[in-house]
Amino acid sequence: MPSVPPRVSRRHALRALVAVLAALGVLLWWLKPFAEPELGGELTFSTGVRTGVYHRYGQLLEQELGRDMPGVRVRLAPSEGSQQNLQRLAAGEADFTVATADAVAKYRLDGKPGAGQLRGLARLYDDYVQLVVPAGSPVQSARDLRGKRVAIGQPGSGVRLVSERLLTAAKLDPARDITPVSIGIDTMPAELEAGRIDAFFWSGGLPTSAVRELSERFDIRLVQLGDLVEQLQGGGSPARYYRAAVMPQDAYKRARNTSAVATLAVPNLLVTTAGTDAGLTEQFTRTVIHSRDDIGHQVHAAQLVDLRTAIYTDPLDLHEGAGRYYRSVKP
Repeated sequence: MPSVPPRVSRRHALRALVAVLAALGVLLWWLKPFAEPELGGELTFSTGVRTGVYHRYGQLLEQELGRDMPGVRVRLAPSEGSQQNLQRLAAGEADFTVATADAVAKYRLDGKPGAGQLRGLARLYDDYVQLVVPAGSPVQSARDLRGKRVAIGQPGSGVRLVSERLLTAAKLDPARDITPVSIGIDTMPAELEAGRIDAFFWSGGLPTSAVRELSERFDIRLVQLGDLVEQLQGGGSPARYYRAAVMPQDAYKRARNTSAVATLAVPNLLVTTAGTDAGLTEQFTRTVIHSRDDIGHQVHAAQLVDLRTAIYTDPLDLHEGAGRYYRSVKP
């Protein structure tokens, strides 16, 4: 007759469980120094003008970062745009920013301070270059801007860079053949509506809220720039980052365009420096990719952030922390 195993009393079982939990606690305590430290402190994200896509994207990303990194305080710093953003990074005044690829290439080509320390985290969405005029304006191309009062962006902006290149491609001297007005998208619409300027250039995601809101109260039209793309691309680096693009007719539903508008686009890059903590950069990149859909509900351009293309941050090398994130999700 087989023997019956002894019954284990409830008291003995409880003692065994306590012993196991105690051992597990000691093991966790021993492993704690080897775990990733909890992220903390403050980081500054340099964005753009308050009514532009960069800043709105930054506001929404700040909320997502707050959920993913509760120990980190995120400070948003509005700016004139891409060129000023890169200067802030290099000067240690910002930890992360967004800048157009052509602005990054020019910053490196000019050998500006800290250019060699810039690193990419992700390729985001493309900016579309927009030339906006009153609906009844005779301007049909950038070549027709001769003698006009044209807002070309603030000195530290990406739009200033591309608008001057477009005017040059149109055989116009930006300083002599037009009356250049150095303002940003925060004041461009009101100046056009008041008749104090005849046109303005803007480079941003579609749709840009300031342009959309202008179209809802004032008749505007977007002017094609497609006839200048080939000549512009012929300028070599950093102009090689421009590509031919088309703005759909319904990008601004109230604009007085009867068809899609040919223009050019340039990629936006999420940028930091080589000295930024790898763990922080890895989590920042993770949040950017994971929050695409949530942010995209309010900033439509963010819907175009794609894990398959985000890794291509040319002309910048990928930051170590961002590379670590992409390797972790590689299929």
